[in-house]
Amino acid sequence: MRKLILGFYVSLDGKSADGDNGIRDVMMSIDDPEQERYFVDRLWEAGAFLMGRNTYEIMAGYWPNADHPSAKAMNEIPKVVFSRTLKSADDWPETRIASGDTAAEIAKLKAEPGKDLVAAGGTRFVHSLIKLGVVDEYRLWVLPAVTGKGAALFPELDEAVKLRLVKSTAFPSGILELVYTPAGK
Repeated sequence: MRKLILGFYVSLDGKSADGDNGIRDVMMSIDDPEQERYFVDRLWEAGAFLMGRNTYEIMAGYWPNADHPSAKAMNEIPKVVFSRTLKSADDWPETRIASGDTAAEIAKLKAEPGKDLVAAGGTRFVHSLIKLGVVDEYRLWVLPAVTGKGAALFPELDEAVKLRLVKSTAFPSGILELVYTPAGK
């Protein structure tokens, strides 16, 4: 059974890297070749990238023609877009659409053979995965910045979710990779 890994960049105060709070600019301004190599190596561990429609539209407009170190992985690894309105995903190779119930679609993907699934980007999509309880691992990339505004990574939940730290990696730039699993899994 494949795991669903949630990969997400956040500020020190736990705000997401949405375009409206400046943290994306901080993320793009950091020059850390060691972290970049490590990040790209981690990308290649994915059997598929999962995302919502908004993230797909942004990424499909960027990655196919990008010369960024992550571009090869982003373009070659299969992608699954969760959307009930998107009719075609032909803009980005190796992309298919999942339009059914999110939990059922995730269960089908987890049951397929292959490497783990990595969900990325889009606070609304990420919040839906967290609320559904389908995340098996949280891979948080904590940036050395505080925003004071923006969407929190975790949505309001009916009950607390206990997490267990399984790995931490610090990089010269101050970026931290923190890997957690739900304590009950």
